[in-house]
Amino acid sequence: MKKINKSTRRTLLLAALAVAIVAGLLLGFREPPALVDTAEAHRDTFRVTVEEEGRTRLADRYEVSAPVSGHLSRVRLEPGDTVQRGDPLFLVQPLYSAPLDARSRAQAEASLGRAEAMLAVTRSHVEAEEARAELARKELERVRPLARAGHLSAEVLDRAETEVRRADAALRSTRFAVDVARHERDNARATLAVSGGADDVAPLTVRAPLDATVLRRPRQSEGAVQAGEPVMVLGDLNSLEVEVDVLSRDAVRIRPGMPVLLTRWGGDGELAGTVRRVEPAGFTRVSALGVEEQRVWVLVDIDLDHALSAGLGDGYRVEAAFLLRHSDDVLQIPVSAVFRDDTGWATYVADNGRARLRRLDIGERSGLRAEVTAGLEAGERVILHPGQDIHEGRRLRTR
Repeated sequence: MKKINKSTRRTLLLAALAVAIVAGLLLGFREPPALVDTAEAHRDTFRVTVEEEGRTRLADRYEVSAPVSGHLSRVRLEPGDTVQRGDPLFLVQPLYSAPLDARSRAQAEASLGRAEAMLAVTRSHVEAEEARAELARKELERVRPLARAGHLSAEVLDRAETEVRRADAALRSTRFAVDVARHERDNARATLAVSGGADDVAPLTVRAPLDATVLRRPRQSEGAVQAGEPVMVLGDLNSLEVEVDVLSRDAVRIRPGMPVLLTRWGGDGELAGTVRRVEPAGFTRVSALGVEEQRVWVLVDIDLDHALSAGLGDGYRVEAAFLLRHSDDVLQIPVSAVFRDDTGWATYVADNGRARLRRLDIGERSGLRAEVTAGLEAGERVILHPGQDIHEGRRLRTR
């Protein structure tokens, strides 16, 4: 066996060391695998929805106000109490008349005396005018046959008839003056009748206009109340509905009769609803970011038996999902895996530890899911949130 000399052995060692150094450098400078999250493309039920926040409301509510100004008694009914049509709600004592001091009373008595005197004067005037009218009629009765016989001129007859009409008019005027004087006397008597400040008037009882539930009670404690001031708000819980304001571009896709799912209302499960009306007029609302948005009110009928049994009431917050489309066995992936490239939609697929670019045809999107119509097969895994460091052929390491 031929023996390897020292110089050859040294050369081989140096060559092996050089190969090891080069291999180490190559391994050290090689691009490390990217750490990624993946999700599987799968077939499942796919729903396209428009989701907005809404609130419940009563279609029929009644604001019961004080019918007159006066003193309100304490309201005993509490919010949540039920009332039947005709049940008493609260009492209002009409305002008392202001009491008269000594000076005002003396003036009122003097006014009464003057009114009674004026009534007596006008009655005497009536008697005088009645006598004058009677005399004018008798004079006319004497003149008329003489004028017809030609013994008196027509002028005398006209003057007699005119005097009768004048007397009748004066009599009517004095009788009106008697009515005025009588009303002034009655007014003066009424002023004196309530000299102590207390009227003998029974309090007014305000009753429920329908079978309803007490929603709010703006006034509870007794005290002065003005006519028309709200005291109680009633509502029929059987008219409970949901109002949702949606963007105008979404409102054109919503139709009456469309199913609605109500979630995040505080109870278990979902509440079923149906679109009843999409209002034809929109309104402008400024969002939290300061952007003006055109919104439209949509009214939704809900399953009342489930809602009321679960304790849902007026003004409660709900999340409404309008179901635009419902399909079974649809290939879908997370929206976070899809991005735009030069030719359209694309995604990266994790294939044997490498990233592979895949062009896609995307259908509709719903929330966090996107429908894939071409370019992907069920079971393939796509990379979520691909960054700038992900490219074709990049090595991958899944979390």
